[in-house]
Amino acid sequence: MTRVLIVDDEASIVRGLAYALEREEYEVEVAVDGESAVEKALSQPFDLIVLDLMLPLVPGEEVCRRIRAKSDVPIIMLTAKDAERDIVAGLEIGADDYVTKPFSAAELLGRMGALLRRRELDRAASRNAARVVGDVRIDLVHDEVEVSGQKVQLTPSEFKILKLLTEEPGRVYSRQEIMEQLWGSNFVGDAHTCQVHISALRRKIEVDCPSAKRLLTVRGAGYMLLPS
Repeated sequence: MTRVLIVDDEASIVRGLAYALEREEYEVEVAVDGESAVEKALSQPFDLIVLDLMLPLVPGEEVCRRIRAKSDVPIIMLTAKDAERDIVAGLEIGADDYVTKPFSAAELLGRMGALLRRRELDRAASRNAARVVGDVRIDLVHDEVEVSGQKVQLTPSEFKILKLLTEEPGRVYSRQEIMEQLWGSNFVGDAHTCQVHISALRRKIEVDCPSAKRLLTVRGAGYMLLPS
């Protein structure tokens, strides 16, 4: 059974989500503050975490940061903040997607299903191999990336994008193709999510370059990883 951790201090939201998820045969665990959320997330196995940003004791952003430092479990943020900078910040510290309050259970279930399908496809496709594109090396077994011999820490979503781009270096991938890879289905979520992940990925793999020389934007077409 798929195990989900709901992290929210609003009782009405927790009750509604737990009811909707249990009807879909998810096993649900609940944390009502940031401190207990981190403890549960790192001591128990979960397939997905639904994380509110406005939490007592430890804020949601810090909870996400601590979990992501030790786990690649998919994380969906719940946020009442609709400012772009808050959403961008959450995605950049490791969340895979976000849902803005108020939201419907159907919307959240759709996002959850897409993330979980993506995870299963990744596991099924995992094989003992590595790809080298110029001085970027991607280990497909251990989900590790090196740039010029130095390890670079990517979020799961950033790794997914880089994995796609290394399939055919020099080819331009459209935003639609990247989002389908990100979600593992034709459900591609918010296109802005793609831009955020691309920007974060570029900053990490261009660390020794004064400008973008590896991951390029092709205006009106998409993105490409240079072969050398």
